[in-house]
Amino acid sequence: MSENNRKNDNLKRSISLPLLILYGLGTMIGGGIYALTGKVIGVAGMYAPIAFALSAFLALITAFSYAEMAARFPLSAGEVRYVNAAFSRKNFATLIGWLVIFMAVVSAAALASATAGFIQDFINLPEGPLTAVIVLTLGLVAAWGITQSVALVTIITLIEIGGLLLIVFTGRHDLATLDTRWTELIPQQAELHDFVLWSSILSGAFLAFYAFIGFEDMVNVAEEVKDVQRAMPRAIIICIVLTLIMYVLVALVAVLSVPLADLAQSNTPMAVIMDHNGEGIPPYLMGLISILATVNGALVQIIMGARVLYGMGKGGEAPVLFGRVHHKTQTPLQATSFVIVAALILALLFDLGVLARVTSTIILFVFAVVNAALLKIKWTEDVPPQGLFSIHWSIPLTGFAVCSTMLAFEIGRLFIN
Repeated sequence: MSENNRKNDNLKRSISLPLLILYGLGTMIGGGIYALTGKVIGVAGMYAPIAFALSAFLALITAFSYAEMAARFPLSAGEVRYVNAAFSRKNFATLIGWLVIFMAVVSAAALASATAGFIQDFINLPEGPLTAVIVLTLGLVAAWGITQSVALVTIITLIEIGGLLLIVFTGRHDLATLDTRWTELIPQQAELHDFVLWSSILSGAFLAFYAFIGFEDMVNVAEEVKDVQRAMPRAIIICIVLTLIMYVLVALVAVLSVPLADLAQSNTPMAVIMDHNGEGIPPYLMGLISILATVNGALVQIIMGARVLYGMGKGGEAPVLFGRVHHKTQTPLQATSFVIVAALILALLFDLGVLARVTSTIILFVFAVVNAALLKIKWTEDVPPQGLFSIHWSIPLTGFAVCSTMLAFEIGRLFIN
């Protein structure tokens, strides 16, 4: 292969640390918080802020593992490289890669369907064609270029963050009552042994967990990040912490200011909060931001799925044509096209709720495997790499146990129901 062809098969490093943080926030502050707040409150009630905090803690444990793995193996198709390095089983690593791609496709389909539903609240359009237009438009943006895609994600992310800050601002008077109402937000001593109560909180945490995933998407643009071994771990941790702060504040405003039943029954809970708190801000504004949030999430999932497929094509775990980069756009067009077509098919065939639950189940399994992979590497390596972000082995061990327990809990709940 000529030097020019080798260069053409490499992705363009154009993402700085600030852009990476905004990209990461865009993967996390997407449809999750804007669409799921009401559902979490419907399950956990006044304890929804605890559910969000608990899910953030659970996500942070695995985020630390991803941060170290990304520093060790700063490559596209990150999970594939991590698993293969730990277990030296290419077939298993390939399976994990296809699961990650499937998860990205399913999640993109779910968010595209949610976007179509939000738009239908404003304009009466047929759902199928509307969903198809959304998926194809986002696919064209993802194929256009990583710089353009990240720029769009950044702009929408800033709007999303602005929307959440607006929610907190309009609920500032309710937040001021925390000093007298805080006892409503934590289980009292007589409730500490209430299994049903804690089951509700854990169920809410499982739903809220979906709102925190996204940091795993960040590692799959590693080959397009400047100074990736330093920037990626920092960006992952910063994104989790910032997301935790915003989500808990929004959850507090929600449960302190609006009747819980109103939130639980709404598809656009942020609009309900805005309408209730007034301040002269039109509630439809939050509906429009909710549309942008789901669009952003779907775009990021398409980019992530395409980058994983590109990395697998380059590494021999998928057909080689997926490992090619177009010489003009410097994006993997074949891999992007595959993800777009697959997402479009799923979005048109399956229910949003089914797609979201499948995504959460797959991601928990992948998280458990990545934690196990880092644990295996740490226990078997002779000399750890110097100068890279590193965590104690107890963190991936805890992450493996937590993700496995949550996965078992969810599977058990499905069988019970």
